[in-house]
Amino acid sequence: MSGSLAGRRVMVPETRELEVLARMLERHGAEALRCPLVAIIDAPDPAPVEAWLRRFIATPPDDLILLTGEGLSRLQGVAQRAGIEEAFLAALRGVRRIVRGPKPQARLRAVGLGADLSAAEPTTAGVIETLKGQDLRGRRVGVQLYPDNPNDLLLDFLRGAGAEPDPVLPYAYASKEDDARVAAMLDAMEAGRVDLAVFTSTPQVRRLEQIAGPERLRAALGRTRIAAVGPVVAETLARAGAEVAVMPEESFHMKPMVNAILAALGEAGAETGT
Repeated sequence: MSGSLAGRRVMVPETRELEVLARMLERHGAEALRCPLVAIIDAPDPAPVEAWLRRFIATPPDDLILLTGEGLSRLQGVAQRAGIEEAFLAALRGVRRIVRGPKPQARLRAVGLGADLSAAEPTTAGVIETLKGQDLRGRRVGVQLYPDNPNDLLLDFLRGAGAEPDPVLPYAYASKEDDARVAAMLDAMEAGRVDLAVFTSTPQVRRLEQIAGPERLRAALGRTRIAAVGPVVAETLARAGAEVAVMPEESFHMKPMVNAILAALGEAGAETGT
């Protein structure tokens, strides 16, 4: 197969859209090494999530901060199973909707809504910077969190600005690929047999570190060219000792990331498919 990735072995740790990303890379000649690292599951105890949804419906907050698209999807799922999805979406229409990045924006569009405020940068710091220009005194703010990050930075900012945050954590992460398979992939990276590793979420990096330990992971990342879908993932990789070689300049989705990879490796044609 021809293409700028011909003969390149590319590690793909994505889970939810693994085949989509792998096929994008394979269209340009890559050998996609599928190694899904993290599965997304519903919150083990749905009771606190359902209680949050019922509060949201009974006394809607002034604002809702959506940090991930998955978060809104999981909230909908819990609402549906509790028989309150229609009421939740009706309440959602009446609050100011604030998003961190393109994924929660896309999820809102899927239910016929949009964002009222979007962070200038798709990070917690970007959300805070955007909200600094808003008068938050006395406002009740729902905050959709995501696993492995209690986001005290954002919650403390809201409290300091006079708001009353009401956080909810609607999903969890679970290990996907077995440890032996992950260890074999780390061996290949350390040996220089992986040309590119494409990271799309921070839990992927943390799972590798759990298996490898900090020193071994630093060595494996140091022997492998690294691509990141956006600045949050890039920052996590940098803390793990990686030098991120490829990242989209904007629109932090898989398609722009693949286009950035192609541009970095010298292919003029852009990825235009799904």
